[in-house]
Amino acid sequence: MSMSGTVPRRSQRRPTRLWRSIRHASGPWIAAVILALLAAYAFVVPLFSVDPFSLAGMSILDSLLPPRWMAGGDPAHWLGTDDQGRDMVLALAYGLRTSISVGVLSVLIGLVVGGTLGLIAGFVGGWADTLIMRAADVQLAYPALLLAMIIDGVVRAIVGGQRSVFAAVTIVVISIGFAFWVQYARTIRSSVMVERDLDYVSAARISGRSEIGIVFLHILPNVMAPLFVIATINLGIAIITEATLSFLGIGIPLTYPSLGMLIRTGNNFLQSGDWWIAAWPCILLVIFVVAVNVVGDHLRDVFNPRLKGRG
Repeated sequence: MSMSGTVPRRSQRRPTRLWRSIRHASGPWIAAVILALLAAYAFVVPLFSVDPFSLAGMSILDSLLPPRWMAGGDPAHWLGTDDQGRDMVLALAYGLRTSISVGVLSVLIGLVVGGTLGLIAGFVGGWADTLIMRAADVQLAYPALLLAMIIDGVVRAIVGGQRSVFAAVTIVVISIGFAFWVQYARTIRSSVMVERDLDYVSAARISGRSEIGIVFLHILPNVMAPLFVIATINLGIAIITEATLSFLGIGIPLTYPSLGMLIRTGNNFLQSGDWWIAAWPCILLVIFVVAVNVVGDHLRDVFNPRLKGRG
């Protein structure tokens, strides 16, 4: 029995189906274009502009300017400025870049941790499966926000509250990442338990392939599709979680831009009528998360057509 064609045939059907479905779906295309434009805005604009959160990027004389179409607006500041005179267009770019970076890194942590534990639980079984799944049950008792607060509090107690910006961002990334590993572990575990009993795995054993080789060269490529779907959807959730933590004051420091921090800053000026400081980051956050969810829902429908049309 030849192993050369078995795995490729199984994994090649999904990209073909994905490309065919994308060609005939306008919604995911629009969402993907929006995500691409926002990503370019977040990562390209800062390369050609002065950091608005540095001293050179602030101008107190231009503080609290409304958008240019309102009375008192400045044509040089299309979306207005904040209380420190920072241009909102630039501030949003820097904030979105941080939020996307935190979201992607936390999703990767959850994917690696959960995927690895799920592989072990599904392939090894026995006591390893029981231990990992019981740990997952305990994890589910702690919502992401509560877990992040607990980790942040423990770290504050250890380091005495004196943390660098890098350390604070790292803590947020790890907190969010570990909050979502259970979904990946449960999903890949159930898929591996099905795949490990199929003929191509038995053939790989007969051909002398090691257990590690079977897992990473044969089983893993055939169970990655649902993980990518979960990762796409979790990206939006991770960004919202970061924004919530920053808004509550336990996430990204005020000296480091993120959408949550911008919303928190703008919230202080809503009562004074300077609505744009909080409105623009809120709108940008909603647009990005909705676009991510549209793409994630479409990927879910492609890789599992039985769920198509469900919430």
